[in-house]
Amino acid sequence: MSNDRTHHRERGQALVEFALVLPILATLLLGVIQFGIVFHDYLALADAVRTGARQASVTHDGTAATNAVIASASELKSTDLAIGVSSTWAPGSDVTVTATYPYDISILGVVVKSGRLSAKTTDRVE
Repeated sequence: MSNDRTHHRERGQALVEFALVLPILATLLLGVIQFGIVFHDYLALADAVRTGARQASVTHDGTAATNAVIASASELKSTDLAIGVSSTWAPGSDVTVTATYPYDISILGVVVKSGRLSAKTTDRVE
């Protein structure tokens, strides 16, 4: 009989331990998900800047490069993108395309970290 009583207490103890650990695990899971979203945005931004630099090196046009960045970063909010293109446009010189995009990591509605993602690519003008 004492064996059944001990088993019943252990089940109650496991339930209490699970109730204590569950909020911590849920918070960690939400943090990982938020970090994944920010990392996805960074990869989209870096790819868009590469596309813009290639467009600028071929067309010798900063506006075309800016439009290429916006078109390539279609999953990012284009009004939040800050894009810069700089070059002398002489053949063989460098063209540099930079872009920034805001991010925030919030867990359960509390902003833990925020700032701006940035990407920069330099390509040679053809």
